[in-house]
Amino acid sequence: MTARSGRKNLPTHVILVVVGAVMVVPLLYAVLSGFKSTDELSRNPVGLPESWVAGNYTDILGSADFWRLIGNSTLIAVGTTVLVVAVSALSAFSFARFAFRGREGLFTLFTMGLMFPFAVAALPLFLLLRSMGLLDNPLGVILPQAAFGLPMTIIILRGFFREIPGELEEAATLDGCSSFGFFWRVLLPMARPALGTVSVLAVVTSWNNFFLPLLVFTDSTWWTIPIGVQQFQGQYSADYARVFAYLVLAMVPALAFYSVAERQLVGGLTAGATKG
Repeated sequence: MTARSGRKNLPTHVILVVVGAVMVVPLLYAVLSGFKSTDELSRNPVGLPESWVAGNYTDILGSADFWRLIGNSTLIAVGTTVLVVAVSALSAFSFARFAFRGREGLFTLFTMGLMFPFAVAALPLFLLLRSMGLLDNPLGVILPQAAFGLPMTIIILRGFFREIPGELEEAATLDGCSSFGFFWRVLLPMARPALGTVSVLAVVTSWNNFFLPLLVFTDSTWWTIPIGVQQFQGQYSADYARVFAYLVLAMVPALAFYSVAERQLVGGLTAGATKG
């Protein structure tokens, strides 16, 4: 029985190994390439470094510009996440626990935001931000990012909130708890896995966003890490090894955050399926 089960699951294991290799091999190649000189990278693009050039990494880590980009990306990611989770949680609570006229139509309107490409809104958004004086201002990135993140976040949280038994709300009401009190004291602590999930998605999406910061920031003071990668690649276009080192270091914060929050992300995505 065990042998049969192993043979039955063999295709799945092979697929997982192939997918894992496709994801890990390019990252490993970039890390090793960062420890080479550009000349060695041209002669030996695949093998291990003959002489490990740690200076490619240490020079970048010692640059104040790199840490400024990291700080800007962190500030914008945290601000976006706090705003989108707070607004989405209140909206999802209303959609999930209150019956009012036009609720489903309004929810459908929110879900339609998933089909709205950002590129279509680039010019109107730029003009709007300029009229509001939000160009070269972190809020000019945080507010639009939060707005574009609302549809997915509301959908995830609404599905989770609807699975909370109504008996809990009735018991809280009998104990003198208001609707907001139930939301704050009961619902949010129970929804911690779902809140963790949407927070991870918001942070990673903000960290990787390139087009919106490029549109809003003309002053290099507020550039984020994706723009920094582009500028560094243009500045050191002939020094491939140093560019690889910069790319790796730019990915490290997002990968570290995701590895720490991975369990919370998986738990939040599967929580709704295991309830009831």
